[in-house]
Amino acid sequence: MSKVEVSRKTRETDIKVVLDLEGKGKCNINVDIGFFKHMLDSFCRHSGIFLNIIADGDLEVDFHHTVEDIGIVLGMAIDKALNDKKGINRFGWAIVPMDDSLSTVAIDLSGRPYLIYNVKFPTEKIKDFDVELFKEFFKALSDNAKMNLHILNNYGDNSHHIIESIFKAFAKAFKMAITKGNSNIIPSTKGVL
Repeated sequence: MSKVEVSRKTRETDIKVVLDLEGKGKCNINVDIGFFKHMLDSFCRHSGIFLNIIADGDLEVDFHHTVEDIGIVLGMAIDKALNDKKGINRFGWAIVPMDDSLSTVAIDLSGRPYLIYNVKFPTEKIKDFDVELFKEFFKALSDNAKMNLHILNNYGDNSHHIIESIFKAFAKAFKMAITKGNSNIIPSTKGVL
């Protein structure tokens, strides 16, 4: 695993991600979407990675393109940083509470993207952020990281607490999945991921 940089520019967004999976939870998130920035910062700190994101997007339209494209570029960076995946645990899972909310996340860095997203929010927005965009983010991320990702909110009454418990559980599961074990083999009976 190494430090990687991935950029993607379209007519709607310009995203640059610098990622080091062996970082120390230090991050610089330059995204003009306050609540989403807060969640990306939480992911970085609780997973222990180094993450720098610079994102410009057509926010005058809405947040959709920027949120989805950050998921795309972050996923591409994760895939690139994992390289051949030798020695990683591959699987990770976590159950994380946040006040009234409890969320479960399970990850398989299998090279096969798939998202199960079982989350219901009591509100449509958190401040000015449409909560439906979180599914778009995780779908783009799992597709481009080639990650099997299962997200379940077990229960919760507050939308802020629900998504924060999800991002923290995702961070902890991700940290477990990328952690190196004692061997230097590819964790698959196929010999390749």
